[in-house]
Amino acid sequence: MSAALQAVKQFRIRELAPILKADPKLSNARPKVLNPFLPHKNPESGRWAPPKYSLRRQADLVKSARASGLLHLLPPGPKLSPKELENASASAPAVQATAETTWWATAVEWAGEYKEKEVKGADVGNRLYAGRKRMFKGHKWERTQEKRTWKRNMLMKDMKERIERFKTTYKRKTPSPVSPARAVSYSKLPF
Repeated sequence: MSAALQAVKQFRIRELAPILKADPKLSNARPKVLNPFLPHKNPESGRWAPPKYSLRRQADLVKSARASGLLHLLPPGPKLSPKELENASASAPAVQATAETTWWATAVEWAGEYKEKEVKGADVGNRLYAGRKRMFKGHKWERTQEKRTWKRNMLMKDMKERIERFKTTYKRKTPSPVSPARAVSYSKLPF
């Protein structure tokens, strides 16, 4: 028996054995079993209990069931949609074995309904920004880049004239080291 088949069998035995042992008459009918892949509400306290199997363990079970061709024996859940389950049960091979050996493979009605979430933009392939007015924050340099490039281009348009003006102004203000100092009308000092 392969490891994948063994994993699915162990799962079914763990979930069905307590119910079928308590009432042997249910082995002929379809017993109703609480779906261990879904959270359920406690009727006494009114609180929600988490799923019996974590998402990681569910994914492992689904992989094992796919490998062994027993996907139709698992309940629907976040890792196995009802559509996939219908396709798997339609293509499931008919088991030709005695009831003693395959009591764990009997048909079961799983209690609890799994509702698939509708994700905006999933049909188009853009789930991240679907329904958003603007993109995420990003880095500061990314947000200010457009304004900086516009300003840089504007300043570069007349850069030759600006350089020429600066050079002439600088030459005029610097005194010659050979000539004597002269009184200037302008001063950098405030007094």
